Amino acid sequence: MDDLAELAVAEGTRSENVIVNAIGPETFTYRGMAQAVGEAIGRRRTLVNVPPGVGWLLGELLGWFLHDQFITRDEIRGLMSERLYVDTPPTGKTPMTAWMKKNAATLGLRYASELDRRRDRRMPYFANNA
Repeated sequence: MDDLAELAVAEGTRSENVIVNAIGPETFTYRGMAQAVGEAIGRRRTLVNVPPGVGWLLGELLGWFLHDQFITRDEIRGLMSERLYVDTPPTGKTPMTAWMKKNAATLGLRYASELDRRRDRRMPYFANNA
């Protein structure tokens, strides 16, 4: 989070409109990110490719159970187009794998509903998801 805070402060001094890719020094595909998380928490899992429609349907079912929007068709298209990463110089210094290892004991233990956060911006991320 320090990298993001530093970037926000630096960009806050600018007066022109710019697009900034807030990225660290590592680049991942979606599959690579999932594998890196599994390795960091010591829980490697088999990743299975499914057709986009099946992935969306599974996401809808998860969303129904979690009362959240788990994934959209647009997000699936973006992931399939390799939009998880960009080809620009990093703006951060902290490798994501180092952050994952540092936070491995708590990484993925709680689910944070983005829809809940949109409904009440003042609510802490884990208020309803303990």
